[in-house]
Amino acid sequence: MTLHPDLLFPTAHELDTLTPEALAGRMNALQGTLGARLGIEFVQVGRERLVARMPVEGNRQPAGRLHGGANLALAEELASVGSWLNLDPARQVAVGVDLSGTHVRGVTDGWVTGEATLAYRGRSMMVWTVEIRDDRGRVTSLARCTCNVIATGA
Repeated sequence: MTLHPDLLFPTAHELDTLTPEALAGRMNALQGTLGARLGIEFVQVGRERLVARMPVEGNRQPAGRLHGGANLALAEELASVGSWLNLDPARQVAVGVDLSGTHVRGVTDGWVTGEATLAYRGRSMMVWTVEIRDDRGRVTSLARCTCNVIATGA
């Protein structure tokens, strides 16, 4: 499996010693990804909780509201990165296999912030719950993402 050339996940030691904000700064360097194209910026990164934000501008549907697909891409970005932080990337990868979301409030401007929490961690599967909120702190979307853990054979 070919990984992104700029992929530099934190080591176990860094996960234990760096702040969630310092870890987030490391994750914002990946260019050429969907997350970068959507403007997703990590704010806090940890093994069981991640926070990232995304601008509404550039991610709207024709009706002028934040596109539901952009919301789900934010949710899967958080869950996928969170899953990878719980693996040995030399031997395993995580891939999203199930994603569902409910959009409860439209957003027309500003930013949304997603907070992902690890709900279940098994040997071959991780499940994340994601709440996405607008600039006023109101829930706009709720999502759940399941990632499978795959051995790379290394």
